[in-house]
Amino acid sequence: MTKKAIFDFLERERAMPARIPLQLRRDGDWGELYGRFGEDEAKHQAGRCLDCGNPYCSWGCPLHNRIPQWLELAREGRIIEAAALCHETNPLPEICGRVCPQDRLCEGSCTLNDGFGAVTIGAVEKYIVDAALAQGWTPDLSQAPATGKRVAIVGAGPAGLACADRLARAGIAATVFDRYEKIGGLLHFGIPTFKLERAVLDQRHGVLAGMGVQFRLGMEVGRDVSMQSLLDDFDAVFLGIGSYRYTDGRLPGQELHNVLPALPFLVQNGRIVIGDDTEGRAIAGWEDQIALPDLKGRRVVVLGGGDTGMDCVRSAIRLGAAGVQCVYRRDEANMPGSAREVANAREEGVEFLFNRQPLALLGEGSVSAVRVAETRLGEPDARGRRNAEVVAGSESELEADVVIIAFGFQPDPPDGLAAHGIQAEANGRIRVGSALPYQTSNPKVFAGGDGVRGADLVVTAVQEGRDAAAGIATLLNGMQLAKTD
Repeated sequence: MTKKAIFDFLERERAMPARIPLQLRRDGDWGELYGRFGEDEAKHQAGRCLDCGNPYCSWGCPLHNRIPQWLELAREGRIIEAAALCHETNPLPEICGRVCPQDRLCEGSCTLNDGFGAVTIGAVEKYIVDAALAQGWTPDLSQAPATGKRVAIVGAGPAGLACADRLARAGIAATVFDRYEKIGGLLHFGIPTFKLERAVLDQRHGVLAGMGVQFRLGMEVGRDVSMQSLLDDFDAVFLGIGSYRYTDGRLPGQELHNVLPALPFLVQNGRIVIGDDTEGRAIAGWEDQIALPDLKGRRVVVLGGGDTGMDCVRSAIRLGAAGVQCVYRRDEANMPGSAREVANAREEGVEFLFNRQPLALLGEGSVSAVRVAETRLGEPDARGRRNAEVVAGSESELEADVVIIAFGFQPDPPDGLAAHGIQAEANGRIRVGSALPYQTSNPKVFAGGDGVRGADLVVTAVQEGRDAAAGIATLLNGMQLAKTD
């Protein structure tokens, strides 16, 4: 065990793992942007932690990860113990270490973020779990004897996978159903490989299978298996169905050729990148198997400033677009996406047009321009965000060969849930909050993730899947899983 210097943060600056060179990204390199820390680098960065008496980083994380504790274990080189501690609160730590907006959450809350540079929490988390798995670490289930209870999980996205992990740790057999042929949901088919390499998901699939989780992939509930059969055959059901229905801005001209919805664009391009250009299936009214236009040398405009929009603009750069513009109706400070993702996009050549409201798409047959108007921020809306108000007489046109619409997504629950006593809100979100955490109006059915709260972060879906499993364990076993907050 090495002795920690109290003022390591003064001697060592914040550092991130080396990145793929800019020119390679512009030339179409789809590998993960950030590399991996070596052992010494990880120890040095972990050693910058102040081990605050009130760990703001932990409170800034929806999972309330025990960040100072596993940073100290990493600094001491106790990687297996660090990985086990990571997994106590986070069923998918190596994934969150890659895709979480740490700048808005744990690192944004770090005491050192004000003047010295936050501890590189996400990159150390990624190092811990990658290193432990490479050494053969697997979750210890010796204290989880089989209960004989069985749960069906609908959806192999982050909420469903997190729920399966926690059920396995409670001795409850989990079977995961998903219409796609790979686990991950939009982790696999929506998030570009420059943020999350698919081998990471394949590895997590193996870990979960080793824990006894069964997968029924390529099986869609409502088509290949009925909801009623799940209710009949299993002791409980968890719905982690995500949000796939795009937010329709109802822009005039959005039916023009080369106007693409963000999700099918990302899904289909992701399939091509990983060499799996197979026939897709319909997603909420759009076809996820679409004919992608050649973006080389073309002008691309992306409408929307969230993380999906950032995935689109950065993908367009790698696909050889001559110019990529991102149009967002508020200012940069109010963008919902990660500031780090915005910085990466800007470095790669994306032009941001803030305070612009799209009004219409123009063209004859194919899109040729986007009509926009300038905006100013007005009074806050119901959520406290200031509304974007159009400035009269400020209209202009942006030339565009391809337009990608990334206004966000809403839940689109499958038909027939009401027939099983599962109520939904007016906006389509599944209603939860009965006697147990994430229990629906059908006491045998639980739900969590984007299908409950609307499109949100991966880490919040993981948190809801994890906590729903605690409710299921209470229902089935009369037991309470260890609290993680």
